[in-house]
Amino acid sequence: MQNLESTTKLSASKMPRKLLFIVNPNAGKKISGQLIDTIKKEFPPNIYYQIVIWKDKDHFKEVLDILHSQDYTDAIAVGGDGTVNAVAKSIIGTSIALGIVPAGSGNGLARTLGISMEVEEAIKQIAQGNKTIIDHGVVNGIPFFCTSGIGFDAHIGNLFATSAKRGLQSYVKITIAELFKYRAKQYTLKFNDQIIQRKAFLITIANAGQYGNDFYIAPQASMQDGLFHVVVLKPFNVLHLPGLLIKMLNKKAHLSSRIETYTTNKITIIREGKDTIHFDGEPAIEEKEVVFENKPNSLNVIIGDKFKVA
Repeated sequence: MQNLESTTKLSASKMPRKLLFIVNPNAGKKISGQLIDTIKKEFPPNIYYQIVIWKDKDHFKEVLDILHSQDYTDAIAVGGDGTVNAVAKSIIGTSIALGIVPAGSGNGLARTLGISMEVEEAIKQIAQGNKTIIDHGVVNGIPFFCTSGIGFDAHIGNLFATSAKRGLQSYVKITIAELFKYRAKQYTLKFNDQIIQRKAFLITIANAGQYGNDFYIAPQASMQDGLFHVVVLKPFNVLHLPGLLIKMLNKKAHLSSRIETYTTNKITIIREGKDTIHFDGEPAIEEKEVVFENKPNSLNVIIGDKFKVA
């Protein structure tokens, strides 16, 4: 196929699983040939697989044509959260299972599913093929899998997307610089037959508990209950920040006095005007009214041993 590189490894006998590793070499931490070589070396020879290099956005449709026209049972995203999101939303509602070889800076969905951050171990988990089914969300019709939201984190996501430098260090630098500039905004929230007004630094709609890097904004959230945890972070000063960060790292954010949490399967948020949103860290500009809906039992996934099936 033009502009796509692939390597196929066939088993001696026909096996029921057929895997497509979808590699984005430009994602997160730049993916080197060494990582691809590791997949070839470590993946069991008795399972059929193919590796396809997704060179740029223009060729992603060709990758999807391969995935959906050749009876693959598993789509393995090799890259960061953007790569995972792109692959995952292409298989929503199908029998194809999502697997992840994490190579990004946050790896939120991979961590939530109990996938190892070590390439060799992640490959073993994919080969084992333990699977479950999870929910996903949509924000104004755009799919997301871990978190979506408005306010400060969406603002940072938009700045990070246009930054020349990638990776966690760049993200932290941008975040620290903007912390002292950003101001909380007024929002109207409509959910569960009620309307509330809140001034908030950010509002996160959590299908999963964490943003990535084990920062848990909604530690009680489950990807298998058909519900979102809606996290409202109220205005705070710099003295509150260390405590907030510690609580997030210790899965206790919901205990903070600066946080309110609600549960619902659908919420409409009305803002002061057109503004940014994020979906799994990817930014977009949307209208003043933003609608989040939970779509239960919609995505098959490969999980690690640490994932607790509901």
